[in-house]
Amino acid sequence: MSDLNALLEPGMLVRHPDRPDWGVGQVQSNIGGRITVNFREEGKVVIDGARITLTPVMEP
Repeated sequence: MSDLNALLEPGMLVRHPDRPDWGVGQVQSNIGGRITVNFREEGKVVIDGARITLTPVMEP
């Protein structure tokens, strides 16, 4: 898992770098490198943090 993914906590907003069409997602959990994110346009997805580095979103 990347160092950035290790910092992700429930409630944080993220984007998937390879799937911009999914929109912004909210982290649901981050356990053992498996990050569950609920994306606006895709629904709930489990991400392998060792393969994908999610991009944090800083929205007001």
